[in-house]
Amino acid sequence: MIADMMRNFELYQPSRMEDALALLDRYGKDGWRMAGGKDSLDWFKDRVKNPKAVIDLMGIAELKGIREVKDGIEIGALTTLTEVEKHPLIQKQYGLLATAARRVASPQIRNAGTLGGNAAQDARCWYYRDGFPCYRAGGNTCYADTPEAMNREHTLFGADRCVAVTPSDTAPVLVVLGAKMVIRSSKGERVVEAKDFFIGPGVDITRMTVLEPEEILTTIQIPKTWAGAQFFFEKIADRQTWDFALVSVASAMFIKGGVIDRISIACGGVECVPRHLKVVEDIVRGEKQSEETADLAGQAAVRGAIPLNYNHFKVPLMQNLVKRAIRSA
Repeated sequence: MIADMMRNFELYQPSRMEDALALLDRYGKDGWRMAGGKDSLDWFKDRVKNPKAVIDLMGIAELKGIREVKDGIEIGALTTLTEVEKHPLIQKQYGLLATAARRVASPQIRNAGTLGGNAAQDARCWYYRDGFPCYRAGGNTCYADTPEAMNREHTLFGADRCVAVTPSDTAPVLVVLGAKMVIRSSKGERVVEAKDFFIGPGVDITRMTVLEPEEILTTIQIPKTWAGAQFFFEKIADRQTWDFALVSVASAMFIKGGVIDRISIACGGVECVPRHLKVVEDIVRGEKQSEETADLAGQAAVRGAIPLNYNHFKVPLMQNLVKRAIRSA
């Protein structure tokens, strides 16, 4: 492996969706969809991913922008994270998403990185990223799930040969807000709930989302369901800037008379997909927003966790983050 040396590929920069979809049909699995390019370039420089063609989507205007619609808002998948973070409507009605976008990487990356790219990025497991022939890369071993492995960043739940976690800061928020992902191919369009957009190794170990090679994520639709709710987002990472979450939590709540009337809550960094904490929602719904309720929520959140050799610390970390979400939102 030669670091920082890319192999040759054909670069296409279409300005129309029809042209981009035709290119994806032509190249299939040998084509690479590039959104902001912040993750793609690392893959290419390390020679771990070697597509024959790169289709840069950033010139397609219809994939950008934030629009208020009757039922909520629509965000083009190629809208930058900075635009999401600073948009007045998102800050006012969907502040949870603005906060999560603000915690992604660094200002420079947020200026170029996109919401769709952040949501759809690939696993960050060191072994997979370094080109080891693991299960996710088509091999027959998980190098992270051994007694000597570096796995402090890896999963607590849902391991199935692969123990990588979702690296996206915005993914848990999209699940909490009940977002819908609009996906398009030359054959037509389909809409997928955010909770179904992300998939674990038990479904397909080679992918983290339902996107097929010939498809493009075009739009993220966020309904009014949680507009104006009491939000909470917290991300724990080794460094405030750049690093991916060790554990994160996102929640939306409506509280009436001190009682939790409605709630949606999910965690990142603990499973290959955003972990929707339905059991926590069921426990706290209809209960007072109190320390006792928060304690019960924290205990329920980590039930069934199976830590690896070096990530036991994630269990109390996740438990405490959920407690803080319940009592602080």
